[in-house]
Amino acid sequence: MKELFEPVTVGELDLPNRLVMAPMTRSRARDGLVGELTAEYYGQRAAAGLIIAEGTQPCALGQGYIDTPGLHTREQAAAWRRVTDEVHRRGGRIFVQLMHAGRIGHPVLYPGGELPMAPSPIPSGEQLYTPDGMLDHPTPREMTMVDIARAVEDFTQAARLAMDAGFDGVELHGASGFLIHQFLSDNTNRRTDAYGGTVERRIRFAVEVAQAVADAIGPARTGIRLSPGITYNGIAESDTEILYPELARALAPFGLAYLHVSENDTRDVTKQLRAEWPGTLILNPHPWSGPGPATPEDGVEALRAGLADAIAYGRLWLANPDLPARLAAGGPYTEADPATFYGGDHRGYTDYPVLTTVEA
Repeated sequence: MKELFEPVTVGELDLPNRLVMAPMTRSRARDGLVGELTAEYYGQRAAAGLIIAEGTQPCALGQGYIDTPGLHTREQAAAWRRVTDEVHRRGGRIFVQLMHAGRIGHPVLYPGGELPMAPSPIPSGEQLYTPDGMLDHPTPREMTMVDIARAVEDFTQAARLAMDAGFDGVELHGASGFLIHQFLSDNTNRRTDAYGGTVERRIRFAVEVAQAVADAIGPARTGIRLSPGITYNGIAESDTEILYPELARALAPFGLAYLHVSENDTRDVTKQLRAEWPGTLILNPHPWSGPGPATPEDGVEALRAGLADAIAYGRLWLANPDLPARLAAGGPYTEADPATFYGGDHRGYTDYPVLTTVEA
Protein backbone atom coordinates (compact mmCIF):
# COMPACT_ATOMS: atom_id res chain seq x y z
CA MET A 1 0.00 0.00 0.00
CA LYS A 2 3.02 2.31 0.10
CA GLU A 3 2.05 3.88 -3.23
CA LEU A 4 -1.04 5.41 -1.60
CA PHE A 5 1.15 7.21 0.94
CA GLU A 6 3.52 8.93 -1.47
CA PRO A 7 3.13 12.73 -1.78
CA VAL A 8 1.63 14.27 -4.92
CA THR A 9 0.95 17.76 -6.23
CA VAL A 10 -2.57 18.83 -7.20
CA GLY A 11 -2.71 22.33 -8.63
CA GLU A 12 -0.63 24.36 -6.18
CA LEU A 13 -1.29 21.97 -3.27
CA ASP A 14 1.34 19.54 -2.08
CA LEU A 15 -0.65 16.58 -0.77
CA PRO A 16 0.92 14.29 1.86
CA ASN A 17 -0.69 11.21 0.33
CA ARG A 18 -2.61 10.07 -2.74
CA LEU A 19 -5.84 9.25 -0.90
CA VAL A 20 -8.72 11.43 -2.05
CA MET A 21 -12.15 11.48 -0.43
CA ALA A 22 -14.67 11.35 -3.27
CA PRO A 23 -17.72 13.66 -3.19
CA MET A 24 -20.76 11.92 -1.70
CA THR A 25 -24.25 13.34 -1.33
CA ARG A 26 -25.35 13.02 2.31
CA SER A 27 -28.51 15.23 2.33
CA ARG A 28 -27.97 16.74 5.75
CA ALA A 29 -28.25 20.42 4.85
CA ARG A 30 -31.29 22.43 5.91
CA ASP A 31 -32.51 25.18 3.59
CA GLY A 32 -29.28 24.78 1.62
CA LEU A 33 -27.11 25.42 4.70
CA VAL A 34 -24.54 23.04 6.15
CA GLY A 35 -24.17 22.94 9.94
CA GLU A 36 -21.74 22.06 12.68
CA LEU A 37 -22.35 18.34 12.13
CA THR A 38 -21.04 18.69 8.57
CA ALA A 39 -17.96 20.50 9.86
CA GLU A 40 -17.28 17.59 12.21
CA TYR A 41 -17.90 15.02 9.44
CA TYR A 42 -15.31 16.52 7.09
CA GLY A 43 -12.95 17.44 9.91
CA GLN A 44 -12.83 13.79 10.98
CA ARG A 45 -11.53 12.91 7.52
CA ALA A 46 -8.85 15.63 7.27
CA ALA A 47 -6.10 13.00 6.99
CA ALA A 48 -7.10 12.58 3.34
CA GLY A 49 -4.64 14.01 0.87
CA LEU A 50 -7.62 15.91 -0.49
CA ILE A 51 -11.30 16.02 0.44
CA ILE A 52 -13.79 16.77 -2.33
CA ALA A 53 -16.95 17.88 -0.58
CA GLU A 54 -20.38 16.73 -1.70
CA GLY A 55 -22.29 17.99 -4.74
CA THR A 56 -23.38 21.57 -4.03
CA GLN A 57 -25.85 23.47 -6.19
CA PRO A 58 -24.50 26.68 -7.79
CA CYS A 59 -28.01 28.16 -8.09
CA ALA A 60 -31.48 27.47 -6.73
CA LEU A 61 -32.58 25.80 -9.97
CA GLY A 62 -29.53 23.54 -9.87
CA GLN A 63 -30.81 21.53 -6.89
CA GLY A 64 -31.56 17.89 -7.62
CA TYR A 65 -32.33 16.34 -4.22
CA ILE A 66 -33.81 17.35 -0.90
CA ASP A 67 -31.56 18.74 1.83
CA THR A 68 -28.50 19.27 -0.36
CA PRO A 69 -26.26 22.28 0.26
CA GLY A 70 -25.99 25.37 -1.89
CA LEU A 71 -23.27 27.86 -2.67
CA HIS A 72 -25.10 30.73 -4.30
CA THR A 73 -25.70 33.06 -1.34
CA ARG A 74 -23.45 34.77 1.18
CA GLU A 75 -25.23 32.94 3.97
CA GLN A 76 -24.39 29.57 2.39
CA ALA A 77 -20.75 30.60 1.96
CA ALA A 78 -20.57 31.62 5.61
CA ALA A 79 -21.99 28.24 6.63
CA TRP A 80 -19.38 26.42 4.54
CA ARG A 81 -16.64 28.54 6.16
CA ARG A 82 -17.17 26.60 9.39
CA VAL A 83 -16.44 23.40 7.46
CA THR A 84 -13.30 24.64 5.70
CA ASP A 85 -11.96 26.17 8.91
CA GLU A 86 -12.36 22.84 10.73
CA VAL A 87 -10.68 20.85 7.95
CA HIS A 88 -7.79 23.32 7.78
CA ARG A 89 -7.49 23.37 11.58
CA ARG A 90 -6.90 19.62 11.43
CA GLY A 91 -4.31 19.97 8.67
CA GLY A 92 -6.48 18.99 5.69
CA ARG A 93 -7.27 20.37 2.26
CA ILE A 94 -10.75 20.58 0.73
CA PHE A 95 -12.34 21.32 -2.64
CA VAL A 96 -16.11 21.59 -3.12
CA GLN A 97 -17.97 19.92 -5.98
CA LEU A 98 -20.27 22.30 -7.87
CA MET A 99 -23.21 20.24 -9.15
CA HIS A 100 -26.01 21.61 -11.31
CA ALA A 101 -28.57 18.81 -11.55
CA GLY A 102 -30.24 19.97 -14.77
CA ARG A 103 -33.16 17.67 -15.58
CA ILE A 104 -32.55 15.66 -12.37
CA GLY A 105 -34.74 18.02 -10.39
CA HIS A 106 -38.36 18.78 -9.62
CA PRO A 107 -40.60 21.85 -9.15
CA VAL A 108 -41.11 20.95 -5.46
CA LEU A 109 -37.46 21.81 -4.88
CA TYR A 110 -37.68 25.35 -6.25
CA PRO A 111 -39.16 28.44 -4.57
CA GLY A 112 -41.20 29.38 -7.63
CA GLY A 113 -42.17 25.83 -8.64
CA GLU A 114 -40.37 26.15 -11.97
CA LEU A 115 -39.55 23.24 -14.24
CA PRO A 116 -35.94 22.05 -14.19
CA MET A 117 -33.85 22.95 -17.24
CA ALA A 118 -31.81 20.73 -19.53
CA PRO A 119 -30.15 20.79 -22.97
CA SER A 120 -33.24 19.12 -24.48
CA PRO A 121 -36.80 18.47 -23.25
CA ILE A 122 -36.20 14.77 -22.51
CA PRO A 123 -37.27 13.39 -19.12
CA SER A 124 -34.86 11.22 -17.14
CA GLY A 125 -37.33 8.43 -16.45
CA GLU A 126 -36.13 8.55 -12.83
CA GLN A 127 -37.80 9.73 -9.64
CA LEU A 128 -37.17 12.16 -6.78
CA TYR A 129 -37.43 10.99 -3.19
CA THR A 130 -39.47 13.23 -0.88
CA PRO A 131 -40.85 12.66 2.62
CA ASP A 132 -44.28 12.47 0.96
CA GLY A 133 -43.29 9.76 -1.49
CA MET A 134 -41.55 9.30 -4.81
CA LEU A 135 -42.23 11.82 -7.59
CA ASP A 136 -41.50 11.36 -11.30
CA HIS A 137 -39.01 13.78 -12.78
CA PRO A 138 -40.96 16.00 -15.19
CA THR A 139 -40.05 16.78 -18.76
CA PRO A 140 -37.50 19.60 -18.40
CA ARG A 141 -37.60 22.91 -20.18
CA GLU A 142 -35.08 23.19 -23.02
CA MET A 143 -32.43 25.76 -22.20
CA THR A 144 -32.22 28.88 -24.33
CA MET A 145 -28.95 30.59 -25.20
CA VAL A 146 -29.67 33.02 -22.38
CA ASP A 147 -30.18 30.09 -19.97
CA ILE A 148 -26.87 28.56 -21.05
CA ALA A 149 -24.98 31.80 -20.51
CA ARG A 150 -26.65 32.20 -17.12
CA ALA A 151 -25.66 28.65 -16.11
CA VAL A 152 -22.03 29.38 -16.96
CA GLU A 153 -22.23 32.50 -14.82
CA ASP A 154 -23.89 30.55 -11.98
CA PHE A 155 -20.96 28.13 -11.89
CA THR A 156 -18.55 31.05 -11.96
CA GLN A 157 -20.23 32.98 -9.14
CA ALA A 158 -20.46 29.83 -7.03
CA ALA A 159 -16.73 29.27 -7.55
CA ARG A 160 -16.02 32.80 -6.33
CA LEU A 161 -18.19 32.17 -3.27
CA ALA A 162 -16.28 28.94 -2.68
CA MET A 163 -13.09 31.01 -2.40
CA ASP A 164 -14.85 33.32 0.06
CA ALA A 165 -15.88 30.22 2.03
CA GLY A 166 -12.26 29.13 2.37
CA PHE A 167 -12.20 26.17 -0.02
CA ASP A 168 -8.88 25.30 -1.63
CA GLY A 169 -10.63 24.87 -4.96
CA VAL A 170 -13.72 23.59 -6.77
CA GLU A 171 -14.57 20.49 -8.75
CA LEU A 172 -17.01 20.85 -11.64
CA HIS A 173 -19.42 17.91 -11.70
CA GLY A 174 -19.40 16.78 -15.31
CA ALA A 175 -20.47 13.24 -14.44
CA SER A 176 -23.33 11.03 -13.22
CA GLY A 177 -25.99 12.36 -15.54
CA PHE A 178 -26.17 15.92 -14.22
CA LEU A 179 -26.25 19.11 -16.31
CA ILE A 180 -22.74 19.16 -17.78
CA HIS A 181 -23.02 15.43 -18.51
CA GLN A 182 -26.45 16.01 -20.08
CA PHE A 183 -24.80 18.30 -22.63
CA LEU A 184 -22.11 15.69 -23.32
CA SER A 185 -24.34 12.66 -23.88
CA ASP A 186 -26.10 12.22 -27.20
CA ASN A 187 -29.20 10.67 -25.64
CA THR A 188 -29.87 13.74 -23.46
CA ASN A 189 -28.63 16.40 -25.88
CA ARG A 190 -30.67 16.51 -29.09
CA ARG A 191 -29.94 20.14 -29.85
CA THR A 192 -29.24 21.27 -33.41
CA ASP A 193 -27.48 24.53 -32.52
CA ALA A 194 -23.91 25.29 -31.46
CA TYR A 195 -24.31 23.14 -28.30
CA GLY A 196 -25.56 19.91 -29.87
CA GLY A 197 -25.03 17.36 -32.62
CA THR A 198 -21.32 16.73 -33.14
CA VAL A 199 -18.93 15.82 -30.33
CA GLU A 200 -17.24 19.20 -30.74
CA ARG A 201 -20.54 20.97 -30.11
CA ARG A 202 -21.67 18.71 -27.25
CA ILE A 203 -18.48 19.35 -25.29
CA ARG A 204 -18.80 23.11 -25.73
CA PHE A 205 -20.77 23.76 -22.54
CA ALA A 206 -18.32 21.78 -20.39
CA VAL A 207 -15.39 23.63 -21.94
CA GLU A 208 -17.02 27.03 -21.46
CA VAL A 209 -17.82 26.34 -17.81
CA ALA A 210 -14.29 25.10 -17.12
CA GLN A 211 -12.71 28.08 -18.84
CA ALA A 212 -14.95 30.61 -17.09
CA VAL A 213 -14.32 29.12 -13.64
CA ALA A 214 -10.57 28.79 -14.24
CA ASP A 215 -10.45 32.42 -15.37
CA ALA A 216 -12.37 33.51 -12.26
CA ILE A 217 -10.48 31.63 -9.51
CA GLY A 218 -7.42 30.24 -11.25
CA PRO A 219 -6.87 26.94 -13.07
CA ALA A 220 -4.86 25.55 -10.14
CA ARG A 221 -8.03 25.77 -8.05
CA THR A 222 -10.28 24.15 -10.67
CA GLY A 223 -10.85 20.44 -11.27
CA ILE A 224 -13.47 18.49 -13.21
CA ARG A 225 -15.05 15.06 -12.71
CA LEU A 226 -16.15 12.84 -15.60
CA SER A 227 -17.78 9.40 -15.67
CA PRO A 228 -17.29 7.78 -19.09
CA GLY A 229 -19.87 5.16 -19.95
CA ILE A 230 -21.98 5.52 -16.82
CA THR A 231 -25.73 4.91 -17.24
CA TYR A 232 -26.80 6.64 -14.02
CA ASN A 233 -29.76 9.07 -14.25
CA GLY A 234 -30.83 7.82 -17.66
CA ILE A 235 -27.57 8.42 -19.54
CA ALA A 236 -26.84 6.27 -22.61
CA GLU A 237 -23.75 7.36 -24.55
CA SER A 238 -23.16 5.97 -28.02
CA ASP A 239 -19.67 7.42 -28.56
CA THR A 240 -17.89 7.24 -25.19
CA GLU A 241 -14.48 6.32 -26.65
CA ILE A 242 -14.59 9.36 -28.98
CA LEU A 243 -16.30 11.84 -26.68
CA TYR A 244 -14.03 11.80 -23.63
CA PRO A 245 -10.60 11.93 -25.30
CA GLU A 246 -11.90 14.87 -27.36
CA LEU A 247 -13.07 16.62 -24.20
CA ALA A 248 -9.74 15.95 -22.49
CA ARG A 249 -7.88 17.48 -25.42
CA ALA A 250 -10.10 20.56 -25.30
CA LEU A 251 -9.59 21.02 -21.54
CA ALA A 252 -5.87 20.25 -21.43
CA PRO A 253 -4.65 23.76 -22.42
CA PHE A 254 -6.37 25.33 -19.40
CA GLY A 255 -3.91 23.79 -16.94
CA LEU A 256 -6.60 22.60 -14.52
CA ALA A 257 -5.68 21.22 -11.12
CA TYR A 258 -6.88 17.76 -12.05
CA LEU A 259 -9.11 15.50 -14.09
CA HIS A 260 -11.18 13.21 -11.84
CA VAL A 261 -12.36 10.05 -13.63
CA SER A 262 -15.11 7.88 -12.18
CA GLU A 263 -14.43 4.58 -13.90
CA ASN A 264 -17.34 2.45 -15.05
CA ASP A 265 -15.95 -0.79 -16.48
CA THR A 266 -14.20 1.44 -19.05
CA ARG A 267 -10.50 0.75 -18.52
CA ASP A 268 -9.75 1.35 -22.21
CA VAL A 269 -11.20 4.87 -21.92
CA THR A 270 -9.23 5.44 -18.72
CA LYS A 271 -6.06 4.57 -20.63
CA GLN A 272 -7.05 6.97 -23.41
CA LEU A 273 -7.66 9.78 -20.93
CA ARG A 274 -4.36 9.10 -19.17
CA ALA A 275 -2.60 9.44 -22.53
CA GLU A 276 -4.41 12.68 -23.42
CA TRP A 277 -4.30 14.41 -20.03
CA PRO A 278 -1.02 16.23 -19.30
CA GLY A 279 -1.75 17.01 -15.64
CA THR A 280 -2.86 15.24 -12.48
CA LEU A 281 -5.42 12.47 -12.93
CA ILE A 282 -7.49 11.31 -9.96
CA LEU A 283 -9.14 7.94 -10.49
CA ASN A 284 -12.21 6.62 -8.70
CA PRO A 285 -11.50 3.05 -9.82
CA HIS A 286 -13.94 0.43 -10.95
CA PRO A 287 -14.02 -2.48 -8.47
CA TRP A 288 -12.06 -4.86 -10.67
CA SER A 289 -11.21 -7.06 -7.71
CA GLY A 290 -14.82 -8.18 -7.21
CA PRO A 291 -18.39 -7.08 -6.46
CA GLY A 292 -19.00 -4.11 -4.21
CA PRO A 293 -17.15 -0.78 -3.93
CA ALA A 294 -13.55 -0.34 -5.03
CA THR A 295 -10.95 -1.81 -2.70
CA PRO A 296 -7.54 -0.49 -1.63
CA GLU A 297 -6.03 -3.05 -3.99
CA ASP A 298 -7.93 -1.58 -6.95
CA GLY A 299 -6.35 1.79 -6.26
CA VAL A 300 -2.85 0.44 -5.77
CA GLU A 301 -3.08 -1.48 -9.04
CA ALA A 302 -4.06 1.71 -10.92
CA LEU A 303 -1.18 3.67 -9.39
CA ARG A 304 1.33 0.94 -10.23
CA ALA A 305 0.03 0.82 -13.81
CA GLY A 306 0.56 4.57 -14.16
CA LEU A 307 -3.14 5.18 -14.86
CA ALA A 308 -3.60 7.68 -12.04
CA ASP A 309 -1.72 10.07 -9.78
CA ALA A 310 -4.18 9.79 -6.89
CA ILE A 311 -7.07 7.51 -5.94
CA ALA A 312 -10.55 8.60 -4.83
CA TYR A 313 -12.65 6.38 -2.59
CA GLY A 314 -16.23 6.91 -1.49
CA ARG A 315 -17.69 4.32 0.87
CA LEU A 316 -14.31 3.52 2.38
CA TRP A 317 -14.03 7.14 3.56
CA LEU A 318 -17.68 7.33 4.56
CA ALA A 319 -17.36 4.49 7.08
CA ASN A 320 -13.67 4.87 7.99
CA PRO A 321 -12.85 8.44 8.98
CA ASP A 322 -9.29 7.31 9.80
CA LEU A 323 -8.80 5.50 6.48
CA PRO A 324 -5.03 6.19 6.15
CA ALA A 325 -4.38 4.62 9.55
CA ARG A 326 -6.46 1.58 8.63
CA LEU A 327 -4.69 1.17 5.31
CA ALA A 328 -1.32 1.39 7.03
CA ALA A 329 -2.42 -1.27 9.51
CA GLY A 330 -3.94 -3.52 6.85
CA GLY A 331 -7.47 -3.01 8.25
CA PRO A 332 -9.95 -3.84 9.57
CA TYR A 333 -12.43 -1.70 7.63
CA THR A 334 -15.87 -0.73 8.88
CA GLU A 335 -18.75 -1.47 6.49
CA ALA A 336 -20.91 1.49 5.48
CA ASP A 337 -24.59 1.40 6.44
CA PRO A 338 -26.73 2.23 3.36
CA ALA A 339 -29.74 3.03 5.58
CA THR A 340 -27.96 6.17 6.80
CA PHE A 341 -26.43 7.36 3.53
CA TYR A 342 -28.98 10.11 2.94
CA GLY A 343 -30.54 12.40 5.52
CA GLY A 344 -30.85 11.89 9.24
CA ASP A 345 -28.61 12.95 12.11
CA HIS A 346 -25.15 11.96 13.38
CA ARG A 347 -25.89 8.24 13.06
CA GLY A 348 -24.05 6.84 10.06
CA TYR A 349 -22.45 10.27 9.62
CA THR A 350 -20.09 11.27 12.42
CA ASP A 351 -20.31 8.20 14.67
CA TYR A 352 -18.22 5.71 12.66
CA PRO A 353 -15.41 4.46 14.94
CA VAL A 354 -11.70 5.10 14.50
CA LEU A 355 -9.15 2.32 14.71
CA THR A 356 -8.18 2.86 18.36
CA THR A 357 -11.85 2.60 19.30
CA VAL A 358 -12.21 -0.68 17.42
CA GLU A 359 -9.11 -2.11 19.10
CA ALA A 360 -10.34 -1.05 22.54
